[in-house]
Amino acid sequence: MQWQTHEISNQVPELTGNNLYSDDRILSAGVQRLGAGWHAAELTRYGAQLGSKEVWQLADLANRHPPELHSYDNYGNRQDSVEFHPAWHTLLAMLRHENLHALPWTASQPQPGKHVARAAGYFLHAQVEAGSLCPTTMTFASIPVLQQEPALFAALQAKLFSRQHDPRDLPLAQKNAMLIGMGMTEKQGGSDVRSNTTLATPLTGSCGRGADYTLTGHKWFFSAPMCDAHLVLARTEMGLSCFFVPRWRPDGSKNSILVQRLKDKLGNRSNSSSEVEFQDAFGIMVGAEGRGIPTIIEMANYTRLDCVIGSAGLMRQALLQAHHHARHRSAFGRLLAEQALMQNVLADLALESEAATLLMLQLAHAFDHQDDSLQRAWKRIVTPAAKFWICKRALEFTGECMEIWGGNGYVETGPMARFYREAPVNSIWEGSGNVMCLDVLRAIERDTEGFALILEQLAAVAHNHSGLQRLVASLKADLSIPPDQRESIARRFVQKLVITIQASLMLQHTPAEIADAFINSRSDAAVGRVYGTLGEATTADVQRQILQRISLH
Repeated sequence: MQWQTHEISNQVPELTGNNLYSDDRILSAGVQRLGAGWHAAELTRYGAQLGSKEVWQLADLANRHPPELHSYDNYGNRQDSVEFHPAWHTLLAMLRHENLHALPWTASQPQPGKHVARAAGYFLHAQVEAGSLCPTTMTFASIPVLQQEPALFAALQAKLFSRQHDPRDLPLAQKNAMLIGMGMTEKQGGSDVRSNTTLATPLTGSCGRGADYTLTGHKWFFSAPMCDAHLVLARTEMGLSCFFVPRWRPDGSKNSILVQRLKDKLGNRSNSSSEVEFQDAFGIMVGAEGRGIPTIIEMANYTRLDCVIGSAGLMRQALLQAHHHARHRSAFGRLLAEQALMQNVLADLALESEAATLLMLQLAHAFDHQDDSLQRAWKRIVTPAAKFWICKRALEFTGECMEIWGGNGYVETGPMARFYREAPVNSIWEGSGNVMCLDVLRAIERDTEGFALILEQLAAVAHNHSGLQRLVASLKADLSIPPDQRESIARRFVQKLVITIQASLMLQHTPAEIADAFINSRSDAAVGRVYGTLGEATTADVQRQILQRISLH
């Protein structure tokens, strides 16, 4: 007989059954404002699906059962295949069905807000499972690059645009759909791809754009190895060039891409990242010979956008989970959510999440309007800046939300530990913090007129707000620093730039007292801070208004 030693009480119910889209007033209002309201019904449907218990279980299974490498088949033949849990394929099928791999390129009519619509869907999925986003975003980002190669793209278009997920490991001619991965970095270089040593040799007498090559060398990070093709950097006589390297050769034989091992990663565990060697692997040159880095940078602009969206989504869900916990958990005789200091922490987190959501939507809007000089400047300058700041903030943010859960947040039986382990990847992938900040400085130097337009836009919003005026003035003052001294302050400058942009967006799209709370608490961007330090100007009433915007039922 088992004794009943205690009653189970004061445990927080699982947060499921909510609609991740319709319950998010900041996201849904932004989608309407930025011209993507035509997609609201699809987002509402997907938001309900993602909030279901069944999908959360899929996310848990995909991360508890990471991919396994099978180098050989039962007969000793080299196969280099990676086996995934069925939950992984279900999640990829969901993403594919929502067209999140290709929506801006496949809309049948010239609808506005295509990137905003796609960003909103990506933001929703990022709240539940992030690993499945990796091959999705690489496929998405490869399409504008491949579109510049008419013959190759014509052969791939139907499979790239397909809204089915085809998990079969077969030559492309036998598949209904395809995924694209990336292979850029090598052991000796990491982000310094100019040090790459992988060699590409013309397979026949012809060379250059569209020609066939063989590649010999290695990649230290090759994600994800089961993709149907990868865009790879390799060296020719004219320098680094970009190559389309399929998993299977045109004759139907397996391409000589040997998977050495899968990376044992901190997070993003449902997704496979690998180390590979090329032994005369077949590839087709994409872009001009010797111009591989500019070709790949075009792809990186889109993957960096997705890093921003993904981190903003992760922050949103971590906030929802923390707020839900605080509304159901009591300590010292009161609900956590009713205690003044916890309200300060939650309100501060809510401000951060709202500012991140507004920025990611506005950035997607810039990608929708690249024919406009200001929006082009946003794309080139604000993308790496936002990638630095939002992805960096997600680390501290998820840690704070996990702490609100206490010990229950630190164990793997709930979602908070997975969120915390997931947070660093977007800050590292596609260029770490220093790389992003230096890229911002280069972009400003190359497009001084574009940056002047951004400053004019900020100044116009700030004309009646002294706090924002001070931030804009401080940005302009930093530009007077001699170029040889700017590198050492690059992080300070970029975080100030992003906070100023976020302050401007908050001032335009939130009630004045909430915008003031954000600006007052973040006006000194050079000073480190923790969440929960809102000053006395942000009263308890204002904090409650901020928390009401989380929109939990």
